[in-house]
Amino acid sequence: MKKYVLFVAAASLFGCAKEAPAPAAAPAPTAEAAPAAAPAAEPAKVEEARPDLGGTVSGVASGSKDHTTLVAALKAGDLVGVLASPGGAYTVFAPTNAAFDALPKGTVETLLKPENKAELQRILKHHAGVPVKQLKDLKDGETLGMADGTSVTFHVSADGKVKVDDANIIGTVQASNGVIHVVDAVIVPKPVAK
Repeated sequence: MKKYVLFVAAASLFGCAKEAPAPAAAPAPTAEAAPAAAPAAEPAKVEEARPDLGGTVSGVASGSKDHTTLVAALKAGDLVGVLASPGGAYTVFAPTNAAFDALPKGTVETLLKPENKAELQRILKHHAGVPVKQLKDLKDGETLGMADGTSVTFHVSADGKVKVDDANIIGTVQASNGVIHVVDAVIVPKPVAK
């Protein structure tokens, strides 16, 4: 369950989201990287995106060696297609493989089982929201509604480092249908009250 936890059931989950025209070519990664929080966390590297998914969020994630767990989770949760939508305007927080490895032993394997698909989707959807939020525009205390119906809070320090809830944003990559903020932790949604 490593990697970007994102995904929005496109128009159905974000009916109020405006479609943004997709750029003709996939944008290159930006240097708009936030500082690494944990010494063990290495900035994620982004390799070539999968051509069949274009420069979309799904395509960029699929081309990253640091996000194989996230991609596996997206596949298990049937969410790859949503993030490959060219008309999206997504902000996605993509946990690295190391972020997934930091979860309690067996968590990822359990979530990837078919019988846990609903919970996996809930966690992944907690990593994606609309609209696009660029790192430079974030304000301390600002919130963003996520695809799972909850929200996350941004924490911007005086030195410009940015956290989303308890995860540090350690890199940013532009995609043709949004922005990917690489994070050093899986952002776990708060339990839903019954």
